[in-house]
Amino acid sequence: MALASDKAAQTGSFSRHPKLEPIKLTIAGVEREFDIDNPELPAWIEENALASGGYPYPDQMQSKEYKETLERLQIELVKMQYWLQASGGRVICLFEGRDAAGKGGTIFTLREFMNPRTARNVALTKPTETENGQWYFQRYVAHFPTSAEFVTFDRSWYNRAGVEVVMDFCTPQQLETFLIEAPDLEKMVVADGIHFFKFWLDIGQEMQLKRFHERRHSPLKDWKFSPIDVAGITRWQDYSDACHVMIERTSTKHAPWTIVRSNDKRRARLAAIRRVLLSLPYEGRDLEAIGEEDTNIIGAGTAFLASSK
Repeated sequence: MALASDKAAQTGSFSRHPKLEPIKLTIAGVEREFDIDNPELPAWIEENALASGGYPYPDQMQSKEYKETLERLQIELVKMQYWLQASGGRVICLFEGRDAAGKGGTIFTLREFMNPRTARNVALTKPTETENGQWYFQRYVAHFPTSAEFVTFDRSWYNRAGVEVVMDFCTPQQLETFLIEAPDLEKMVVADGIHFFKFWLDIGQEMQLKRFHERRHSPLKDWKFSPIDVAGITRWQDYSDACHVMIERTSTKHAPWTIVRSNDKRRARLAAIRRVLLSLPYEGRDLEAIGEEDTNIIGAGTAFLASSK
């Protein structure tokens, strides 16, 4: 006989998290109540998720088109990695964004067919006591690439300008120091010859709620749902304000922020990969296979953010 917890897991109702009270939200001037423990997703979320934040497409990219395009791009990524190995080039791609914006999935897709010996991902946990006593950037710099390496960061030193600010994990002075030092650090990174990309994956509020709800009720994704996510649901505007400051202060000529509208994960993944491929002069690059950027979903500046809508 199956245990009760096994049956619950099979139906998606099992969660390691305690039950949560319904959350009151104001979205686009309308007061809403969101009960994330209710297995049924509210209609007002389902109906508005894809279009939230001014997303420009009414439908998700079709699976067939996505898979065919992705295969072409992943072939180019393999060619690019051969070029890195031959030239000794180094790449850093950091991915930031709102919770549930699709950072992990984009990184996985980017690295899926690359040789893991020289293409690695960095996803650090919270700082240890020793790391808290170090220069803030120190534990991140330790993971920078050596010759021929392609390194992705699933969240990065920009935690300081995002979650740490919103959740009061840093002081105003620590934030100001970070906003001054980060562009200087990144200038040194680029001056040393490292190809450096900063991606901000942005989503609309209803889409974030939809993805949180999916995580909450999925026995495979429940581990992704954290107390920080719960707290962040009611702090949408705080995150918006922090994001605007971060981008305005740290987007520079040598290390600009690339913003990807990510309500449709398929289009977002292709956009990020395409930006990398179009920026690196690797041998045998097939521009026709890569295709042109979709400027409807990839751009720059705070005006391009969903939180500006």
